[in-house]
Amino acid sequence: MTNLAHAMGGFPGGGAGGGGDVSFLIMMAVIFGIFYFLLIRPQQKKQKELKEMLANLTHGDVVVTSGGIHGKIAAMTGDVVTLEVADKVRIKVSRSFIAAVLEKSGEKAGKE
Repeated sequence: MTNLAHAMGGFPGGGAGGGGDVSFLIMMAVIFGIFYFLLIRPQQKKQKELKEMLANLTHGDVVVTSGGIHGKIAAMTGDVVTLEVADKVRIKVSRSFIAAVLEKSGEKAGKE
């Protein structure tokens, strides 16, 4: 019966194994590094590119909204962009809902 008690008791002295805390911290740092380079950094880069694209909008650009509406920028005032979707048909959309620029004022802006 004593052998069974020693087998279940773990390390002598009742303490946990030494060095477990350091290896846990290293493992957590590695996991955070993986998350940073695979999830956080690419998302920040994409947000920065979108912010630049919205800041560089000009009159005459052909854009597509996040709702799928294609149009040519007819006017811009602050956060509101007026798109011409057909002859004499204009709609106003929020600048933040523009998803992509298809054509920059006369030149193709092809997405890669």
